[in-house]
Amino acid sequence: MILRVPASSANLGPGFDALGLALSIYLECRFRPAGRLAIRVAGRDAAEIPATEENLIWQTALAVARDTGETLPPVELDIHNDIPLGKGLGSSAAALTAGVVIADRLLKLGWKPLRILDEASRIEGHPDNVAACVLGSIVASAIDSHGETRAVRLHLPAKMNLAIVVPDFQLPTSKARAVLPAAYSREDAVFNIQRSALLIAALATATTSAFPAALEDRIHQPYRAPLVPGMEEILRLRAPGLLGCALSGAGPSILVFYEPGCESVCDLVRQIFELHGHPAEVLWARIADHGYELREE
Repeated sequence: MILRVPASSANLGPGFDALGLALSIYLECRFRPAGRLAIRVAGRDAAEIPATEENLIWQTALAVARDTGETLPPVELDIHNDIPLGKGLGSSAAALTAGVVIADRLLKLGWKPLRILDEASRIEGHPDNVAACVLGSIVASAIDSHGETRAVRLHLPAKMNLAIVVPDFQLPTSKARAVLPAAYSREDAVFNIQRSALLIAALATATTSAFPAALEDRIHQPYRAPLVPGMEEILRLRAPGLLGCALSGAGPSILVFYEPGCESVCDLVRQIFELHGHPAEVLWARIADHGYELREE
């Protein structure tokens, strides 16, 4: 079987742990039952992906087997990765999603995508990245009071394009979460609620005039800015055709929304990183309309 899972960008500014989008950058896995476990890794950052039992995809599949009381057969697993690791593009969420899908297939559980999403959200601890991996497009998601994940898809309007600017350093999610406060003021909570509502409405109705205000945030970006050289300048950046920028997930990559034909604004973001001593690349990703895809080899 061949499985393809998209990268993702989460938060989108004010939508902390609630909004995410799927990107046309992929983790691809070929797998089949085998007499013993064999994992081979190729692609981007392949040297950082374990080809042993510690591999996150395999460990996730084992966790699903334990949860369902089943025994997972060993596999031959060929991984080809195009998602930058440790850069805020959902590499771990893609691996988690792949592990759940592989376990579902090998154990013949027959899970539908929403059940896959529930399991991946439970393992990840929040649904934003995995919802995009499973459903594709732009997704608003939440875990309800019964522990089930609820998710609604949106489509990026034709008036808006996006790109990702990826600097040359990693930022572990654990480090980026550690700097966040345990509580927020009512003022900051209301600020983010307003911007999240504005952003969703703007995306749903193609209202570009709502930007860049719709991407403003007081929940995570101000606290993470010291970890990402140049980030404060990037978020303040204004230029014709630039709708706005946001930290991609926990960072350090930057998600850039811009009007069609204004690709040059992405180079402004890249230049700010370089002024702070960090070369960066622009990934011209599009929104992935589909989440994970599984097909016969």
